[in-house]
Amino acid sequence: QVQLVESGGGLVQAGGSLRLSCAASGRTFSGYYRGWFRQAPGKEREFVATISWSGGSIYYADFVKGRFTISRDNAKNTVYLQMNSLKPEDTAVYYCAAGITDSYRYSSSRQYSYWGQGTQVTVSS
Repeated sequence: QVQLVESGGGLVQAGGSLRLSCAASGRTFSGYYRGWFRQAPGKEREFVATISWSGGSIYYADFVKGRFTISRDNAKNTVYLQMNSLKPEDTAVYYCAAGITDSYRYSSSRQYSYWGQGTQVTVSS
């Protein structure tokens, strides 16, 4: 059974930092992109960041550029999202995902076949 399990969410003040982790089990994701999406209350799920298997291709949503950093450790089958300079508008449930995609379609949730259950991130003002 394939599972993606997020951890590291929580409550933080504006300007603070959090590091999310997503550990995979049940298979290795060789050749897969590993990404992060988020969904705020009353809003659609949106793309945050993604990283290719080799780490050579990394993409971010414009609203997190310069603040968030995605990385992966294939030996541990884990992807990370370092979030700095957090803002109240970053409050959402953050989901990790895995899929086979490319440089054109990476931001579409339909490109990702595997999803975690989500972890809540709350940023207070």
